[in-house]
Amino acid sequence: MPEDNRDLAASAPLPVDIDLLVEAGDWPPQSDLLHLVERAVGAVLAELQLRWTGRSELSVVFCDDARIRDLNAEWRGKDRPTNVLSFPAFEAEEGFQPPMLGDIVLAAETVAREAELENKPLDNHISHLLVHGFLHLLGYDHETEEEAEDMEAVERRALARLAIPDPYA
Repeated sequence: MPEDNRDLAASAPLPVDIDLLVEAGDWPPQSDLLHLVERAVGAVLAELQLRWTGRSELSVVFCDDARIRDLNAEWRGKDRPTNVLSFPAFEAEEGFQPPMLGDIVLAAETVAREAELENKPLDNHISHLLVHGFLHLLGYDHETEEEAEDMEAVERRALARLAIPDPYA
């Protein structure tokens, strides 16, 4: 896809209202984070060619490892921090446009550590995790090998729209 089309697809007006909270952790400025969220959501919607007739709401929380560890323990039974968690507000159904998509939560220390270990720009890694988390809210998963392959393929294409290299390469 030509570069200008990628930018256009990722910057089209969104049918999603974004509620962003920087709860804790060493994150870029809130305005930068909002820009990353808008671009990630836009790229996924463009890649999947999803068309909303109304509006939906998405909550994105930027927190620290302590907070995401608590959430991971409570909701997944895993007493350790993780990079991103998604909490869908509704069961995903084809053709169903929920008024609330759900919550995406990212953890500062884990995200920064992973970006450094993988020698990736922090913004690129945040964008990847936002795409990943948003796909979970839309019903994608990676519990089986086939599901993982499908989800990763959409992630790669959405990130390519943002000129972000394949995180799985």
